[in-house]
Amino acid sequence: MDFKNVVYIAGFVLSYAYDDLSFEKIASQSHSYWGSFYYANNAIDRNTTTCARTQGIGYSSPFKTVWWKVDLGRVHNLYNMGILFKSYDGFASRQRGRFAGFSLYVSNTDVSTDSDIKSSTLCYKDGPQLPPLNFTTTCTEHGRYVVFYNERLDGVTYPTGYELRNMYTELCEVIVQGCNETDMYGSNCDILCPTNCKYNTCHIEQGTCFGCQPGWTGLYCNTACREGWYGDNCSQQCVGYCRDNTSCNHVTGQCERGCAAGWTGTLCDNVCDDGTYGYNCVNNCSGHCLNGSHCNKHTGYCDEGCSPGYTDSDCSRECSPGYFGLDCNALCSGHCINNEPCDHISGFCSRGCLDGYTGERCNISCQPGYYGKNCSRACSPNCKTCRHKDILCSCKAGWMGDNCTTECIGSYGENCQYPCSVHCINQTCDRFNGNCLCDGKYDNQWNVERTDLPTHSLWMVAFFVSLIIHIIFISATLMSRRKTFLKQKSTTVDKSEISRTSVSNTEQNTSTNTASNYQELQISKNENNYQTLHQE
Repeated sequence: MDFKNVVYIAGFVLSYAYDDLSFEKIASQSHSYWGSFYYANNAIDRNTTTCARTQGIGYSSPFKTVWWKVDLGRVHNLYNMGILFKSYDGFASRQRGRFAGFSLYVSNTDVSTDSDIKSSTLCYKDGPQLPPLNFTTTCTEHGRYVVFYNERLDGVTYPTGYELRNMYTELCEVIVQGCNETDMYGSNCDILCPTNCKYNTCHIEQGTCFGCQPGWTGLYCNTACREGWYGDNCSQQCVGYCRDNTSCNHVTGQCERGCAAGWTGTLCDNVCDDGTYGYNCVNNCSGHCLNGSHCNKHTGYCDEGCSPGYTDSDCSRECSPGYFGLDCNALCSGHCINNEPCDHISGFCSRGCLDGYTGERCNISCQPGYYGKNCSRACSPNCKTCRHKDILCSCKAGWMGDNCTTECIGSYGENCQYPCSVHCINQTCDRFNGNCLCDGKYDNQWNVERTDLPTHSLWMVAFFVSLIIHIIFISATLMSRRKTFLKQKSTTVDKSEISRTSVSNTEQNTSTNTASNYQELQISKNENNYQTLHQE
């Protein structure tokens, strides 16, 4: 082992109180030089005589990039890095030109492609000056993978001194120092990082967090997200559907008291499924909202109304007995069998109707002439009227009984309401009109001494008597008025003749009186004759 290199390693390690994180860890490289002596792990064995070596890159090589990396096993707080490049006597400038332009990256995840490497955290970028062969740099980052990367790309102009052909990378030792315990910092790695630092890592010198755990912010991650925000860097906004309008948890975004009515899910950002409602959507809708609409997912109410047969705000209650239909406003017919209530939805009588009614709702009375169950029975032809509910009839003349099937005996007329005359033989008469039976036959004339004359016949007799009296009275009145008129006419003629000669007046008066007397006698005679005729 080269004495100078041993001194370099010892001095590098002893100059800092930090832990050697890369010693005997797992290393890898993009490609290796031919032979079995240039493994990637040679750079972390702390033996300067064994080096890792890759294929050459540059203008004359198929390879244009090269990388070497070490896996530290877990994320650590880093402080510095030291690299011992291969040295050849008399070729120091060439070796420095080969290493020139390299970069050091730190990553929390494994990276292997050029793009992934370049997207990691850049810890150091060399250039344009040529680097020393025993390189050291401070890198106060955190990470698990440390990557050495270099390139010689076609068409790129590089600074003077850069080797562009057969550029071999030879790393004899790579030393990464930091705190072995992830959550410690300080020159002696004896101070605990702030509790809420991301990955429990912090700046190895200052103790500030590289990033915060979800829900926290600030240099030391000791400030909770402001209300209504949560998550990484407090960049996510609460959805706003927590119960009682409370804010979500600043770390997880969840609603600690549960979701508001109508919402569900881990973050209370999912609306209740159709048919459910309430807190955490655990309640089922009644299923009776109008036209199959869904209930309100917050209250469970049927905002559009209820299906026929149901009532209440959530349509969970059937119509009261005796009512049915939309809003339970329709009355049942009241004629269902056994006085049962009708169906609360349709109003139908499912078990049938009371006697005398028909139809699905039992709201149709039997047609005239029918009665009984389902109006299936016909009334007797002897019935004048038949009650649809039962067999009770009003009978035609000559019949009696509930169904008018019994003939009158000793009586006659409708419902046999009139008894036969006591003057009929054996008090037997025609059961239809009451005529008495003579010599085995019915007489056409009623007995004049009957005491059972129908009331309507007496009224007719009285009517005709009254009519005759009115005719006589009107005739007498007319005759009296005619007599008065003739007298007035005679007096008028006498007065007109007096103004002429006295002789003429005397003759005229005599003539007029004679005529007047004759008329009075004639009228009196006529009246006497008229009265005589009427008296006869």
